[in-house]
Amino acid sequence: MKRFLARWRSELRGTFSANSPTIPQWELDLEHGNDGGYFGPDSAAWAVHGSTATLVAGIQSLLIQSLHPGAMAGVHDHSDYAREPLSRLAGTIRWIFTLTYGDTAAAQAACSRVLKIHRHITGRYTTAAAEEMQYSANDPDLLRWVHLAFIEAFLASSRYVGGPMPGGPDSYVADWAVAGHLMTVNNPPLTERELHQQLAAFTPELRYDHRVADTVAFLKNPPLPRSQQLGYRILFASAVAAMAPEYRALLRLDTPRVGRVRLPVRSAAKVVLGVVRWGLGTPGPSERSARARRRRLGLDGTEAN
Repeated sequence: MKRFLARWRSELRGTFSANSPTIPQWELDLEHGNDGGYFGPDSAAWAVHGSTATLVAGIQSLLIQSLHPGAMAGVHDHSDYAREPLSRLAGTIRWIFTLTYGDTAAAQAACSRVLKIHRHITGRYTTAAAEEMQYSANDPDLLRWVHLAFIEAFLASSRYVGGPMPGGPDSYVADWAVAGHLMTVNNPPLTERELHQQLAAFTPELRYDHRVADTVAFLKNPPLPRSQQLGYRILFASAVAAMAPEYRALLRLDTPRVGRVRLPVRSAAKVVLGVVRWGLGTPGPSERSARARRRRLGLDGTEAN
């Protein structure tokens, strides 16, 4: 049993670190830096991103993002997600946690690195109105869409299976507007109402096609270790259940189901997330590094700079 649990924990940690045998160095490096970062322990960003509900949010975010043909074209044309899904997941986790827990210099560098990669992601796509368009991953509209879909998914998932959110949804939207600015998104939303207004403006551009169908199929059944497959199916069902009905309809996703049996999805997901939390340990390495940096700087228990 001990050997089984050790293997399971190793596989679980490997899923989120591209199979790194140890804690990735970048997480340990978050202990360094000269300020408290953009967010502190009492922030909505720490509460949301420190929760295992982010696993549900990540799935939902990718589903929603795929509905924009420009964003989908960039993923289809330039991403190796089907062959190397863990590498892409690890890169996304690194970006989120560096912005959340790193000092301001680390957060800025993380965004600059992503924007630099985006310069090479270009091509053409067909709009929902059947018009041919050129795209770049750094196009203002695409950056905004990804930012909005991210917040929508994290808010919805946090409500569904997460814990308390200091200041409520508006505080989280305002917190993550910092990430929007760092990613050159003009006028990112500061409230949940503004978020929904900006999302609504994208509705005419969204569509379902064979590329979206392929993405949904992949996200339903990614190549995970056997020990994680049932838990993942429950989390996928949770992501669908927590999703706004309009996006669920656009994605042609039915009422959540795990296998052939309809389960109380929220309750099942909370059990899975509790097991994951036990397996990974809390707080995670990124948060521990951030707290160590704040203690060194005399900021422990204070607001972020």
